[in-house]
Amino acid sequence: MRTIGVVGLGNMGRGMALSLRRGGFEVIGYDPASTACAALEADGITVAGTPASLWRECDAVVLSLPTPEVVEAVLLGADGPLHGAKTDLLIVDTSTSHPDVTRRIAAALEPAGLDLIDAPVSGGPKGAHAATLTMVLGGSDAAVARAEPVLAAMSATRVHVGGVGAGHVTKLANNLLCAAHLITAAEAVRMALDAGVEPARLLAGINAGSGRSGVTQVNFPTWVLNGAFDSGFTMKLMRKDVRLAGELIAALDLDLPLSAQAARLWRDSAEIADDADFNAIVKLQLA
Repeated sequence: MRTIGVVGLGNMGRGMALSLRRGGFEVIGYDPASTACAALEADGITVAGTPASLWRECDAVVLSLPTPEVVEAVLLGADGPLHGAKTDLLIVDTSTSHPDVTRRIAAALEPAGLDLIDAPVSGGPKGAHAATLTMVLGGSDAAVARAEPVLAAMSATRVHVGGVGAGHVTKLANNLLCAAHLITAAEAVRMALDAGVEPARLLAGINAGSGRSGVTQVNFPTWVLNGAFDSGFTMKLMRKDVRLAGELIAALDLDLPLSAQAARLWRDSAEIADDADFNAIVKLQLA
């Protein structure tokens, strides 16, 4: 593979495009927002006027889009790859999406010989720019193997978790846990504060024991205790991911009470603005 397209040039997509170029690929970007296109062009990367040219000219196209609805519109709409894509085009969806949507899109693309891999990422904009992302991959063994050079240029860790859609199931599970851990960690910190234990010392003790998590080891020291709240991932995006996890749980007809409570707390946190950093959810307990 030589030419890679990137659709969606926000903080994540732009970082991945730059990492792909550093990895030796020719990169073409597309975004409906002129400001996003201008930023990538300033970095010296070609930007297309429509996504249709990416399907024709690229060997693989990476998607970095905000919602399942947008992913479906891009891939199955009038300007999508079913209308004139290059033979054997590989599509890598790094968005956090609903697995049912992913599987439906993959089934629609398959008769045209187009492979779809779901490859949602962790690591934020910093990881996208530094090519240190973690990816959980859903797709056939052959498609994942074919995508490896592209994925390696954008990420440090890749875990193939199953067929198409499995990556998105895994990412929703991961983000549901992160969302819940932020709340439980904040409650533990509040309890300790009121009992006379400083948060930094509390977390040092927790992180030496069995209660530790990514939230206590990374989120609190990096973005919470110092008041930075600048991870690059917003409340709006985490609310969306928690909602998608809830929709998946409902579709599976499962009764998961702790997950339901976490989802309710995120849904009812309207006093925290959508554009605030997602770690700000802890302020409900720590304010």
